[in-house]
Amino acid sequence: MINKEHAVVYCEGFFGKMDGKTANGLTRYSDRYEIAGIIDSTKAHLDAGEVLDNAANGITIYKDIHEALEETGDLVKAFIYGMAPLSGAFSSDDRDVMFYAMEKNLDIINGLHDFLTDDEAFVQKAAECNVQLHDIRKQQKDIQRRVFTGDISKVECPKIAILGTDSAVGKRTTSVILTQALKALGLNTVMIATGQTGVIQGAKFGVPLDALKEQFISGEMEKAVVEAWETKKPDIIVIEGQGSLSHPAYLSSCFIIRGGQPEAIIVQHPPKREHLGDYPAIKMPRLEDEIELIEVFAQSPVIGITINHEDMSDSDIDETMSAYQKQFGIPATDVLKFGCNSLIKNILLTFPQLQAKLA
Repeated sequence: MINKEHAVVYCEGFFGKMDGKTANGLTRYSDRYEIAGIIDSTKAHLDAGEVLDNAANGITIYKDIHEALEETGDLVKAFIYGMAPLSGAFSSDDRDVMFYAMEKNLDIINGLHDFLTDDEAFVQKAAECNVQLHDIRKQQKDIQRRVFTGDISKVECPKIAILGTDSAVGKRTTSVILTQALKALGLNTVMIATGQTGVIQGAKFGVPLDALKEQFISGEMEKAVVEAWETKKPDIIVIEGQGSLSHPAYLSSCFIIRGGQPEAIIVQHPPKREHLGDYPAIKMPRLEDEIELIEVFAQSPVIGITINHEDMSDSDIDETMSAYQKQFGIPATDVLKFGCNSLIKNILLTFPQLQAKLA
């Protein structure tokens, strides 16, 4: 059994929202950290699981770091910055909270592009308090500089990418849930993380792609998949998506397709979202247009649709799933509510060699 390090996750004002996606993801799943509490004064004293999924998970939301550390005691060893604001920068309040966390002997886990280890004040404070600063996105000097080689052709198992129509629609959550479901079925399954949250959660393979120089992103994507194949010889690989292929602000989906070369794709979509999450002047793409774009660009089929149920009633979800299945002729589901059975059924039909392994 893995000994997980206890951590509190800071998500002031954003837990359960788009920009709180790191905290949201860690609340649902973490292979590396035992989440002792969330910090968000706007939802203080609620259960984090109830806020996210209407199902209590025993993780309390605290009003501030003082209360969080008083209630959780000496178990907590790490402070995770759980937000992903579009600016990619810390506020003055954020800095004050992290300085206090260091004074309480907590290591700081940071997923932003604003690197603490490049900030003299943080480096000095960390040294004084004898704690560690971990910048997840920071590129190491001579690491993560691989160009695409074509070695992806050596990977013999199916690769499925979970792409989407926008950022923060649940691609990582679906990737985690699908990976767990395939493992439970008896298939040796590996997930490739492509963002900072997946790495913080403890994914064994992957890299935050948007932290890399453009020249090396496709190559590092390929490298992660090849390493997973050579190390684990999986039956199937699930690749976490980022942003969307049509999104004007993000290029990660392009590199995921080029470097990872998935043989099949599942698309995550929020039917009630009218505008791109951080861009209220830009309308969401139509699902059919995104699917067409993906299939043309990737030269691989979309074999499933997963729904982000934000702002949807249960009847909305049921009606939308039925409509999508009729329109596209492929399974459509909400994995948080209904699991992955319909997706897995189509995966086994698409890749009969997997069915043979189960037999």
